Amino acid sequence: MTDRELDTRGLFCPEPVMLLHNRVRDMAAGEVVTVLASDPSTRRDIPRFCEFLGHALLSEEHADGEFRYRIRKGG
Repeated sequence: MTDRELDTRGLFCPEPVMLLHNRVRDMAAGEVVTVLASDPSTRRDIPRFCEFLGHALLSEEHADGEFRYRIRKGG
């Protein structure tokens, strides 16, 4: 289940992670956000973001040049 969605397709580093940081800030602990992205650097940046800030990367999918991440806010 996803509580929120963030579409960053068409944006490039560092915008996807900056927008994710803003979105997560407005969420309650335990809520899940799905991030859609097209920038390949998110494969590196989003897992690092989660690890550094204590959020759980629940899933990571890559297909046809698009990336989808499900992240649970830590708390």
